[in-house]
Formats: sequence, structure tokens, C-alpha cells
Amino acid sequence: MEFWVRFWGVRGSIACPSASHVRYGGNTSCLEVCVDGRYIVLDAGTGIRNLGTSFLERGINKADLLLTHTHWDHINGFPFFTPAYAPDHHFHIHAGHLIDAGGVERVLAGQMARPTFPVPLSALQADMEFSDFRAGDTLEVAGATVKTAPLQHPDGATAYRIEAHGKAFCYVTDTEHVPGEPDETVLGLIDGADLVAYDSTYTDEEFPKHIGWGHSTWQEGVRLAKRAGVKRLAIFHHDPYHDDEFMDEVARQAAEEWDGAFVAKEGMKLDI
Repeated sequence: MEFWVRFWGVRGSIACPSASHVRYGGNTSCLEVCVDGRYIVLDAGTGIRNLGTSFLERGINKADLLLTHTHWDHINGFPFFTPAYAPDHHFHIHAGHLIDAGGVERVLAGQMARPTFPVPLSALQADMEFSDFRAGDTLEVAGATVKTAPLQHPDGATAYRIEAHGKAFCYVTDTEHVPGEPDETVLGLIDGADLVAYDSTYTDEEFPKHIGWGHSTWQEGVRLAKRAGVKRLAIFHHDPYHDDEFMDEVARQAAEEWDGAFVAKEGMKLDI
């Protein structure tokens, strides 16, 4: 029995390919989850390009892609996901926020339409399947039960709880909290989870300047995780202005605050 997660992109907003963003990584959101040899991809930020190369090297030709939402930093790696251009591959793309906006296939096709991108969605040679659901639905994906919940984010976003072998991994990004009012929807989704990756774009000190931007803080992530009985919290979706030295300090403070909290790094692989 195997159930693990690997971080291919941990950054929010925009990729940061610079010498000051090496230890934690500069690619935007993309995670790989494996359940008994079946694969789930969470988001298609720039990290999905390296994941695609890894899929080809490992001979993996089938996966489900669960999108939290379709802001650029979570989908702009999709046109560079090389396996999607390969015959004899199958990818099933799911989204929970686009039923009333024409569906996920229409949105991804729009991203790859001229004059903003030269290669259309129709050029993909893999067998592509697109499914829309409403956040709050429960799905069966790649042999796992996937519970979903709506998040507080401009244009909507979806959180995921992936359950297998009596374990649970939750992916909760992008979302904005109200100070002093724990998000009951998030608490219900992450209750008792073994690992939670949470939107920790800001610190509590920075947060007041970014109200309405749709993001949270690592301190709020710790508060929610402790309240919900979560075992481990991955601080995730790092602000592009938070370089390695800044993230080192976040890691230090988080470990002092709660020994279950740590900062997610690009390339990190964790058993659930």
C-alpha cells in the first residue's frame, strides 16, 4: 500500500527563478499524489513542467488533474506539460468552480488561444477528459475518495481532502480567513487529517495590507491545524517576495509555534 505526496511547485502568484529562491523553490503550485500506483496531480502551475518530464521518464501515462482554481499561477504550466502532447496518454481534468462559467475545458482552451499562446488546446494528442463539479461534492478519483469544499477566494476556489488506506491528505489553497473567526468549512474538511498543505502566503503581520487578495497566513494555518487535530501542516504557496532567508525565519518560528508545522520545499516527498 502506498500513499504519498511530492511537491513540484510551492510558490504563489508568480514563478521566481532566482538565486535567492533556491532552497524552497521558485515554481508555482503543483503537487503529485500517488495512491497504489495511480496518480493525482493538484494544480498546474509552472511546477507541472518538471512533473511532466518525470512522468515521461517513469513511463506514467495516466493521471487525474484536480484544479483548485484557474488563476494564472495555478494553470500557466499546463501548456508545457509535455505528456499531454503524447499519444497513448490519458489525463482527466477536474474543476469545482467553473460550471457557471462555461466549464474547465473552455477556460483552458482560452488560455491556449491566440494571441496569448500559439498552440491551441486541440493540438494535444493525449486523450483528454474534462469534468466539472460543484465544490462540496465528493468524488472517486484514482482509487481514492476525494472530498471537496469551497474556499474564500476571488472567482472561487476548491479545497481537496484525499482519503486512502485510512489516511487523509488535504490541499487547502487559495483561501482568505477572517481574523478571529476560524473558517468552519476548512475545519470540517481537514478534521483529523494526517497532512495538510495550507495557503500561507503571508504572515499575520503582513495580512492587514492584503485583505481582499484571497490568501491566508502560516499562523492561521497552525491555528486551524491544532484546532482540527491535524498531525502535520505544510506551509505552502509562498509569496514571491519571501526569499530563502525569509522562509528560513518562517520555518524557525513555525517550529517554535508547533512541532507539527514545517515549510514545504520544491522536491519534498512525504508519506501520508
